[in-house]
Amino acid sequence: MKNDSYREQEQTEAEAGGLAHFPDHEDLVITAVELMKKQRYRYLISFGPYTLSVHEDVMIKYRMIKGAVFRKNALEEIVAADERHRAYVEALRYLERKPRTSKEIAQRLQQKGWEQGSIDHTLERLEREKLVDDGLYARMWAQQRMTSHKKGRLWVKQELRQKGIESGMIAEALGEVSPEEELESALVIGRKKWQQTKGEPLDRKRKTGAFLMRRGFGGEQVRQVLKRLIDEEFEEVDEDALEDDFV
Repeated sequence: MKNDSYREQEQTEAEAGGLAHFPDHEDLVITAVELMKKQRYRYLISFGPYTLSVHEDVMIKYRMIKGAVFRKNALEEIVAADERHRAYVEALRYLERKPRTSKEIAQRLQQKGWEQGSIDHTLERLEREKLVDDGLYARMWAQQRMTSHKKGRLWVKQELRQKGIESGMIAEALGEVSPEEELESALVIGRKKWQQTKGEPLDRKRKTGAFLMRRGFGGEQVRQVLKRLIDEEFEEVDEDALEDDFV
């Protein structure tokens, strides 16, 4: 029986070596199938002196059981399938914490060193299984950012572009947030900025307007908000004057 240190070395070689050392044009008979200790759901498949590791799902799909016979070209197909499966599992782990766009997943897999073919296959599978949906992501993102986080349309549009969302999906997502909702968000944060800003009305107007523009609100909405705030300011002044008259 092989000791643990030898088995760990053999597992490492199976991961790194691939099929380069396998003979061509020979029948390769599986002599052992063993669960790998340090990697969940992965099995070490032995063909006499040659070893190969695959995921449990791949092993089952290709019926890799003791006594089964394969040729090297068939094993190359299995290795490719295993690579695609591993990339898919990596993507699932990345999706555990929060939804992601197709571009974000592709970038993650590229950083991890996966080949483009495995990345494309992973994205196709995730989209088919409805685990990745850029259109839905864009709609949810726009609604949350514009109503809860009080960001303007231009800000959100740029964020979605950076996340790799297509222009048509961005337009559709932004269209689901009404101008009235966006104006209300601008008014909420504009009023807060106005109240925090000291100085003459003209200076407060300039600083509040610049703040709203930086948050991604358009010129027309900024003008409407500033007009409302100035009107409210004068209403308060008039009310204070009336109170003074009755003191």
